[in-house]
Order: sequence, then structure tokens, then C-alpha cells
Amino acid sequence: MEQHRINRLGLHGDGVAEGPVYARGALPGELVEGVREGDRLQQVRILEPSPDRVKPPCRHAKNCGGCQLQHVSNTFVAAWKVDVVRQALAAQGIEAPLRPIVTSPPGSRRRATLSARRGKSGAMAGFHARASDTVVPIPDCHLLCPELMAALPVAEALARTGASRKGELSVQATASLAGLDIAVRDGKALDAPLRTTLAEVAGQYALARLTWDGEVIAMRARPEQAIGQCRVTPPPGAFLQATAEGERALQAAVTEALSGADRVVDLFAGCGTFALPLAEAARVHAVEGDAAMLGALDHGWRHATGLKPVTTEARDLFRRPLCADELRQFGGAVIDPPRAGAEAQTAELARAGPARVAMVSCNPVTFARDARIMIRAGYRVGFVQVVDQFRWSTHVELVAGLEPA
Repeated sequence: MEQHRINRLGLHGDGVAEGPVYARGALPGELVEGVREGDRLQQVRILEPSPDRVKPPCRHAKNCGGCQLQHVSNTFVAAWKVDVVRQALAAQGIEAPLRPIVTSPPGSRRRATLSARRGKSGAMAGFHARASDTVVPIPDCHLLCPELMAALPVAEALARTGASRKGELSVQATASLAGLDIAVRDGKALDAPLRTTLAEVAGQYALARLTWDGEVIAMRARPEQAIGQCRVTPPPGAFLQATAEGERALQAAVTEALSGADRVVDLFAGCGTFALPLAEAARVHAVEGDAAMLGALDHGWRHATGLKPVTTEARDLFRRPLCADELRQFGGAVIDPPRAGAEAQTAELARAGPARVAMVSCNPVTFARDARIMIRAGYRVGFVQVVDQFRWSTHVELVAGLEPA
């Protein structure tokens, strides 16, 4: 057995001691002991606990891999996530005012991907144990909203119906205004009997929509989402912000950053998370690589009232970024790329020089890298709003408002 004093919390939620040596579940300041295997400490025992250590509120926390930080006080997690952003900015030499974090409440997750298996004694659905393919049932999960908790028996029924004995279903469940929207991957190949049985399951649980490996099996009602004043039906399996509270916080920060811009371009627009609320005050051009998501955005705008014009363009912004000449017609821009960021598109945006820019990111490291491009072009970061809609996880999101210095 070895003893180590934990110095900091790593980006994946493990305690980190000199070496570095990683100890799962350990917190800064704690003295721990365990069996060292490579750079990891196994069979960790806490000898001197941190005052920030708390009893996990969920009884599944020990085994479930859905949450990494339930054993830490809310105050510590909030400060740590803001500091993750601060350190990412500092690594690029960026100083910016960071606002207090906005954290989604327990029981607010409206979408999640469940794992479901069929066994000899029945079926189970839940999340994987950490670093394992073992499915942990989560009947008392503190993360999911009540509407989404109702997806657990649905996932079990779908596993009994359409999972092979050795296979595992990936069940993406989303709470919509019309009920559960379920998209399944990795199921058995569809045939007539399976289609019939799946349709029966959809009817039994009053699902708004059931999709099986990309094919819509049943749709009782349009699984709409409220985005600003619009009602949008995302395509099956499409991206959606994890919580309504988190989405509102992101939208509010983007709207503030672009205040006064009468023509805005929304890069990586998705189904309109930002384009549609922005259309209440500005003309918007929404650009997105997924044509189906743009179709949902356009349908939502056309069936709303009182919004300014919204145009759409299907375009792969990684392979073919909007160039500076195309961007100069816009007074404001919002860019919300995937975790990898968007260096090429950001460089074109910097060359175009819009008066107001909102940068949205789920990865502080790539955000800071891309923000540095804007700063070198003469911009300054007016504010950074950190948003935590993946409560008890190590995930961090943010919005930054930029303008020419």
C-alpha cells in the first residue's frame, strides 16, 4: 500500500497526487492510500477526508458511471468548473471576466442515452459503470427529469423485444412536449414481425416517436421542443441541449452578446437553439451541415409569428467554412462548434470583423485556442458565462461575448 496527498482534481474527476498518480474519488487535500498500478491508485482508502467531501445524494453513485462528482460539495464543484475555464484561458494568455456559474438543478436532464440489455432473467436499462460495459440499473436516479425516468421501462421493453442475447441497445431518450422521443441504435435487423412488436411497444407506452436504427417505426404526435417562441421537431437522434435551464442560460448570454446587431449569422446552427430566439430582434442566417436539422429549424420559424426573417444554408463548415467576404454582411455572429472547435471558421470570422461575436463551447481548451485567434485579430473578451447543465459531471460549457477592442 502507498500513501499520497492529493494536490488537485483532474479534468476527468480523479484526484491527482505528485507523479502524477491518479486516485478515483479522491479530493484535493486528502491523504489516501491504495495499491499503485502504473500511474493509478487502486483500492483507494481515504485516510484524511476533505471538508468538501459529502455523502452522494443518489444511492447509485458508487456503481453508476453517469456522475463523477456526487461526493463533492456543490460549492467546490462550481468553483472548480469556473477554474477549469480560467486555466484554459490562462494557457492561451487570455484574461477575461468570468461570471458566476449557472448550474441546472437535480432532476432536470431532459435527454440521455441509456444502455439496455436482455438476459435470461429479463432486461435491464441504465448507465454503464465507470470504464465498464456493465449496465447499472438506475431506478432512483437524481439526474434525469421525471418524464425521462419513464424511459427506463421503455428501454427494458425494447431490449426484450429487439436486443440480441449478447448485444446491447443504445436508447437515446428525449422528453418532448408530446411525450418521450426514443431513438434506438444497435438493435436487431428490422423485419415485419419486429416492426409490429415495436409499434405495439410504442403504443403501450404512448411514445411520441419511436425510431429504430434510423427508421421511424411509429409517431403518435410530433415530438416538439420549445425553442424561443417556436415549436421545433428535431430529426431522430438530433442534438438538443441537455436541460431547459441550461439552454435558457446559454440563450440569454448569446442574446446579450449580440445585442444591437440587426443581422446575425449562426454558425453550426443545429435545430435553431440560438437562431430562433435571436430572430425576435434580428434577421438571421443559419448555417449547419445537417440538412434535416435545418429543415426542423425552418419549419419552426415558418409556423411562428412575429419573428424576423431566418434563412438557412446546408454547409459543412469544417470542409468549407464561410469566408470573410461572405461574413462581412453580418453585424453579429454566433459560433457553436463541436468539442473539437473550429479553427478555420474562426479565422475567417476574425478576418470579417463583425461588431459582436458570441462564442459557445463545450470544451474550454478548444474555446481558448479559437478565442486566441479572435484576440490576435483585435477583439477582446467582454464576459465569459460558465454553464453547468451536466450536473455532477466534469463537463463544462460556456458562452463568451467578444467585440473589437
